[in-house]
Amino acid sequence: MIGRLTTRRIAIIGFIAAMYTVMTVGLAWMSFESIQFRLAEILNLLAFIDPLYGIGVVAGCFLSNVIASTLGPIDWVVGTLATAIAVFGISKTKNLFVASLCPVIANTLVSVELTYVFGSPLWYNLVTVAIGEFAVVTCLGFPLFRVLLKNNAFVSFLKNTAGQKAAV
Repeated sequence: MIGRLTTRRIAIIGFIAAMYTVMTVGLAWMSFESIQFRLAEILNLLAFIDPLYGIGVVAGCFLSNVIASTLGPIDWVVGTLATAIAVFGISKTKNLFVASLCPVIANTLVSVELTYVFGSPLWYNLVTVAIGEFAVVTCLGFPLFRVLLKNNAFVSFLKNTAGQKAAV
């Protein structure tokens, strides 16, 4: 549950959106098109700790797509929707590995978008987008978050920052 939006919580959402945007736009050469390794997608896993962080990720995705995507408004909508679906799924699961697969599955929407825009085969876009998401979120993000979630001080900080009582 997101809870009441206080100034502190809005600032957190803004900070995460900024982190996602800087990571994506700064690495735009590898963050867009059919073959993409968007490192900012690791931030999706923050929604595993608190759904509040997911709002920042979705906002950052939207900003990144507005600023740097060459596909225009279709990417603003479809790419952001895929991230929103991924974050929602992550926030509902209790298993970190399953959570890491949510962006891989949700980004099938991006594969359909790329097929529509470029006329390339759907199977190609499904494979390349899935490989990129899997490499970043599951192969990099999952082990990173597994280590971070074992750090009680880190988890407590994130939960307290989001305004929850930490139950670690």
